[in-house]
Formats: sequence, C-alpha cells, structure tokens
Amino acid sequence: MNKKIPSSAKVVVIGGGIAGCSVAYHLAKFGWKDVILLERDQLTSGTTWHAAGLIGQIGASATITKLRNYSLNLYKDLEKETGLATGLKQNGSLTIATTNDRLEELKRQATFAQRFNIEVNELEKYQIKDIYSLINTDDVVGGIFIPKDGQADPVGITNVLAKSAKMYGAQIFEHCSVNKILTKNGSIEGVDTKYGKIKCEYIVLASGMWSRQIANDINVSIPLYPNEHFYILSEPLKEISNSLPVLRDYNNCLYLKEDAGKILVGIFEPKAKPAFTDTYKVPNDFSFGELPEDFDHFEPHLKNAMKRIPALENVGIRKFFNGPEAFTPDTNYLLGETPEVKNFYVCCGFNSIGIQSAGGAGKVTAEWMMNGEVNDDLYSLDISRFEKFHSETKFITERVTESLGDLYAMHWPYKQHKSSRNIKLLPFHNDLKKEGACFGQVAGFERPMWYALNGKKPEYEYSYGYQNWYDAAKYETINTRKNAGLFDLSAFAKFEIKGDTAFNDLQRLCCNNIKNYPGNTTYTQMLNSNGGIVADLTVTCIDANSFRIVTGSSVREHDKKHISENLSKNTTLIDITESLACFGVFGPKSREILTEIFGEHFSNDKFKFGTAKEISLKNNKLIFQRLSFVGELGWEIYVPINISREIYLKLVKVGENYNLSHAGAHALDIMRMEKGYLHWGHDISPAENPFEAGLEFTVKLNKKTDFIGKEALKTKNRIKKKQLTNFVLEKSTPGNPLLLHDEPIYYKDKIVGETTSSNYSFYYKKNMVFGYIDSEIDLKKLNGSNFEVEVAKNKYVMSVQFNPLHDPENNFTKI
Repeated sequence: MNKKIPSSAKVVVIGGGIAGCSVAYHLAKFGWKDVILLERDQLTSGTTWHAAGLIGQIGASATITKLRNYSLNLYKDLEKETGLATGLKQNGSLTIATTNDRLEELKRQATFAQRFNIEVNELEKYQIKDIYSLINTDDVVGGIFIPKDGQADPVGITNVLAKSAKMYGAQIFEHCSVNKILTKNGSIEGVDTKYGKIKCEYIVLASGMWSRQIANDINVSIPLYPNEHFYILSEPLKEISNSLPVLRDYNNCLYLKEDAGKILVGIFEPKAKPAFTDTYKVPNDFSFGELPEDFDHFEPHLKNAMKRIPALENVGIRKFFNGPEAFTPDTNYLLGETPEVKNFYVCCGFNSIGIQSAGGAGKVTAEWMMNGEVNDDLYSLDISRFEKFHSETKFITERVTESLGDLYAMHWPYKQHKSSRNIKLLPFHNDLKKEGACFGQVAGFERPMWYALNGKKPEYEYSYGYQNWYDAAKYETINTRKNAGLFDLSAFAKFEIKGDTAFNDLQRLCCNNIKNYPGNTTYTQMLNSNGGIVADLTVTCIDANSFRIVTGSSVREHDKKHISENLSKNTTLIDITESLACFGVFGPKSREILTEIFGEHFSNDKFKFGTAKEISLKNNKLIFQRLSFVGELGWEIYVPINISREIYLKLVKVGENYNLSHAGAHALDIMRMEKGYLHWGHDISPAENPFEAGLEFTVKLNKKTDFIGKEALKTKNRIKKKQLTNFVLEKSTPGNPLLLHDEPIYYKDKIVGETTSSNYSFYYKKNMVFGYIDSEIDLKKLNGSNFEVEVAKNKYVMSVQFNPLHDPENNFTKI
C-alpha cells in the first residue's frame, strides 16, 4: 500500500467490510469526493468474508424492506457497470412452516410484501416438493416462495462497491489501522492512524464487531456484541441443482443454501454463545480468524437439518465453521450520528443480515450526513434509540444470547425480551407486582403492561388471535372511563430547559406557539427543515426562563439530541428523567381522589386543562399537569423519586373509595386510539408533516419566530402526499382479526395505503385502525365503507371514522 496517506479529508470511513465500502461509494457518488476509507487489514476482513450471502427482500418493517430492495437492485446494476462478479444468483427462497402459527406469520409477510410489489407465492404442502426436491415435508403445513430472492458472494459485492467508490473519487487504504479517534469540543477532529494523523470533518464507524470497543475509547456507546455463529458445509451431493432455492426452516432454526454443489447449513439458535468471553474484547488481529469448534452445540440442529434434507445423512462434512457475528439488543442495525459526538456517524450492527442490508444502509447513511437530517422513518435503525446502559458489558452480552435467536423465533405481537431485565426498578415496583402487573421493558424501565385479574398469572401467552391480556385491558379501559385509572408513566423522558434564551430557542424548535408564562403547557411537534415530524411532546413553563419538556419513553436520547443541537449557548438542558416518577390519575372520579389527598386545587375554575401547578404535601413539592393521553378528566403527577412510593400508596388507599383501578400500557394505547391521539414512531415520523397527520392545529405559521420547518410547511399545508385516516372494521371481535400495523389498505381493489396503529376498543366494541392513504382520495365524497384491510391474505371491510370514537367535542377539557 501507499503509506503516504493524505493529511486531511472531509470524511474518514473506518472499516473495509461491505458496510464501509457501501458508505464510501454512496458519499463519493452523491458528490462528497473527498472520502478516505481505512481498513486495518484487508477488505472484507472481520465478518464480511465469511457471511453466508443470503439476499432476502422482505424485512421486519417497511423501512428495512425498502433498504433491502435498494441493495438488491444496486448489486445488479454495479455488476453490469464494473464488469466484476458479485455471485448474485436470484434462485429464490423457500420458507416453510411446521405449525399453523408460523404459517400465519408467513401469510402476514406475504400480505405485507404486496405493498412493495414483491412477488410472494403461498404454497400448499404438496407444492413445496416441486420447488425443493430434496426436502422432507412430513411435518410441514405450508410455506411461501419468493422467486427474486437468492444469494451472492459477499467478497465479490464488497470489491464491486470498493471499485465503484474509487471510480467516483474515494480513496481506500488497506493495512492502515486507526489508533485513536480525535475529538475537540464534542465534535470530530480527525483520526490518528498507523501512518499519521488525518484531519477530517466527519467519521463513519463501520467496523462491525469492533465498533463498540473503538467508540468506547471516546466514551461513545455502541450497543452491539459478537456471538459465535455456526454453519457447516457438506461434501458434494450428486442430486443437488445449482438453481436450488435458499431454504429457511424457522421452527428448526435452520437456513440452507446450495454452495458449488454442496449444501451450507446455518443456524440461528434460541440460546446463542457470546464470543471472546475471556476478555469481552475482540482481538485487534482477529481479521480472518475462526473460533473453536463446538459440535455439541451444533449437533441437535444438524440432526434437524438431516431430517429436513435426508440426503445430508449420506454425505460428510467438509467444513465446520464458527465465526463471530455482531448483534444488537433488538436485531435492528445501527445508523446515524451518535448522541455523544457531533459528526460521528455509525453504520454497523447488522445481525447477520449485512449483505442484504448494506447497500441501502450505505445510501441512507450518506444522505443523512449530507443533509444533516432524515426525511424518512429511520428511527428503528437510529443509534439514538438506545441509552448508555444498552452497551454495558453485562446488559449486551446477556441480551445478544437472545437476540440472535430472535431472527428465526416467532415474531409474536407484543413479545417481550426475557434477557437483561430489571435494569431500572422504581421504589413501588414490588407494589405493582403485588397488584398483578405483567411488566414490559421500555428504555430499561419495567413498565406495567397489564394487570392480571382473578389470580391469573401475569404472563403473556402469545398468539396471532385473541390475547390473554384482553380481559385485563377490557376491565382497565372501561373502569377508567367510568371511574378512574392509575397509570405508571414514570418512564416518560423529562428534560428541564433553562436560560435567558430558553423561550426563544423553544419557539424556534417548536411549530406551536409556546406559552411563556408559568403554569401553561403546550402540546407541539418539533420538525426538520422539510417539515417532517422529529418529535412529539409537551412543553410546560415552570417559571421565568424555565421550561419542562415531557416526551416518549423510548425517544429519550433521540429527542434530547435534537433539542440539544438547536439550543443557544446560554440555554441549558438537564435530563431529569430518573429523578421523577410520574403517575397518571385519569377518569371521572380523578378530581375527587386528588382533592381528598391534596386539597381544593382541582376544580375547573382553579385548574384549567393544559395548565400545570405546583402543590406541596408535607413540604414535598409535586407538579401536577392537567393533561390526559386517554381523553378523560385527569392529571399527570410528577413526584420526586424518593417519595414516590409514599405518594403511590396514598393514591391507592384513597382510590379504593372511588373504584380506582391500576391500568397498564395496553389500556393507555387502546384509550388514546379511542380519542384519536397519535403515537410518534407509529403514526407520525419524519416521513410525515403535521398537515398529513391531521395535526395542523399545532402549526402556527403566523407566529413571528421562523421555526424549523416553517418555510417547507408554507407550501405543504396545501400539498399533501398522504392523509392519516381513522377507520373501524365493519365486522370484528377481539383478536379476530388481530391487526397490528403495516397492513395494506385497499380502495376499489387497489392498495392505497397502510395501517400505522390498531387496537380493539372494549368500551365501544369496535376494532380501530389508523392508517395513511393517498391524499387524492376525497373522503368527504365517499360513503365511508369502500375500504378494506388485508391481514394474512384475508380482506376485511372498513369504514372511515370521521370523528374520534370517544368525546369528539373534547368535553373532558371543560369539566
């Protein structure tokens, strides 16, 4: 290699696997020519070189599916442009089911694929043998075949991307390790390499399984860790065809592919093995290395493979492979700018699906950097969805033993992780447990999802039909509407914004007009420059130059990052999330409960909707906000964590006289849909503007401050690409059908949109659906019942619900 490396560049990409080469290629192609890629060894060293190279078009979400399809098309095009082979072979993929639940899941995938024009053929048992002659179908109940899926050569694709990147002006240096990432004042300054320093404006960390420990050196959290990942390569089989599809047998944790006349058998087992547990660090020189064999671990799965493909019993094993693959806590990859260091981006954590993902991931990473923001719904991949604790050794090494298996495990609705639990426990956790709480984890908090009734076990029994927590949710929602419900909202993210410039900064950040007199609360969105919704939150004026922001539990780092980046030097942000508990007391009797405990503060005259008040109890100061995500009279109570159990016990004791019931997150979600309220990450995202989402009442285009996104919205209030619509199913019962999100919506037998949220209302006995449809459809001219939603290849008639089911006149704000 040329050891005279440049002294400066606009961007340095660290890592020469398929992800790093994809980022370098897209940056250079899109116009940032001054790009340097540094690889400590050779291109593809680490994990790319030993990847199985499977190419599948359908992902776990619309976003991932789009990125996968972009990757496939990119690889085909670059092979033609460069003349280099990628080994791309679209021989299709066959996925089989051995249970009816798994078949239901596959049918839902097939339904979802229709939104992207991906051909998916549903197969009866007898048809499977025609496609895959070697298979034993004795226990198979059905499957799907995707003709344009296939496989490719990971080394070939990486070399094609590298060559194309250099054609556009990027420089690639192999055998050039990075000793240290250089920062100054919280921003990227450069890198110190084996051959000298390079000053740069941006860094992209695409170092795969090394990324966590590299970033840790500059106190940046990258939540991933490598597992041992196993596959075997058989001796040649005479009867095998090179056009054999990739076979996936999820119920037996298996994938199988033809490889030069042999069969490769790989597994995604439910209890994986973290690698390098002697030091919990990946050795710097582990470039093309392999881990020790563990045949005892692999053998049960090999026996299942032999049952599925009996021909395997008659051939030997040519190669037993064990290599490290990095996994994240939720099996989605890590993209975007890190919260800790400005201009430090990541593109890693691909969970053994890097080959089919890297093309699209490199594209959106380049666009993200060049635009300084995203205009698509990428939150499920954004590294800011995680907090510091997610990358701590104990948490991540335990979680990845489960997340590897999650790839092939049943993707049950409402499924909860079992590993790395009880990270953040509240002082009243055991009290909630005694009340029958079934907990789910959000942002590390153990949050009650529902409360078991009549001595039943507070445990999920997963299903694609009737949910075992429905009886609890029915009781919790109806009782809250009739009497009162007590919700634990402590996981809400909470920030204090202070300083002489705080109000002006918030006016610039928020599209609504922030109220700057103490005790007033504003519901608002924060937008990007294109008008897309970056955050959905409330801002309360606590005192002069002092405000409190409350936002969603899972977007704590995401929203904090966006706010911090847009504050003046004289404005400070303090994260107070874990110093305060929050109780929601909602329902017609909430006023009586709070009055008995705290005094005569809660009449409508004294405490208007959308206001806040500080009330003391035994010298303890609590802040009450009259808001309600469930659409009922009620208050959010913010309590210092040290007295939170005392306040909780008072609420419960007094509440007994008013039929106060505990209520969980499922009840909250059902009730917010009954009221027509939206959820960021499902119903709204940077891919939508407030006018498309029906939130125009929060947009104040006439306010003097030029808030972020204002210019874009001046035209977009007239131009909408889609419209959020509320539907109810004409005929349905709880769990039949079970709608979730991302199901296609039809109008006159044509797909015109997709669902974003769904729930069954026990109070109104209706199945509720939110979804976006084409803006050209004039809902006012329809009779409202011309729509259908498709679930697992079955269609159901829906009608438009023009007003919220619950309290469309907002009477709860006036009482």
